Amino acid sequence: MKYLAAYLLLVQGGNASPSASDISSLLESVGVEVEESRLSTLLKDLEGKDINELIAEGNTKLASVPSGGAAVASGSGASAAAAGGDAEEAKEEAKEEEKEESDDDMGFGLFD
Repeated sequence: MKYLAAYLLLVQGGNASPSASDISSLLESVGVEVEESRLSTLLKDLEGKDINELIAEGNTKLASVPSGGAAVASGSGASAAAAGGDAEEAKEEAKEEEKEESDDDMGFGLFD
């Protein structure tokens, strides 16, 4: 992954087709040890391909990956509450869930 990230950084910086030495020098400048076999495999796989087309192709594949797990869980809770017929109870449960979620940081904030 680090080799691909370095490749993409170099492309973004204006180098349309980075060489192995370009990627190696970039990675070594930040203290990353380079495995030549992995780097050569990446360059072999990317040879003759347009990076923008590869990214677009990857986005279409990524779009088919289901990512609505949280919505399904909350939707099933709402349907169960509706089946019971007590809307007030559902509101109460929602408030309790909101309180629980806000306590996840246990008093420690990101910037404290």
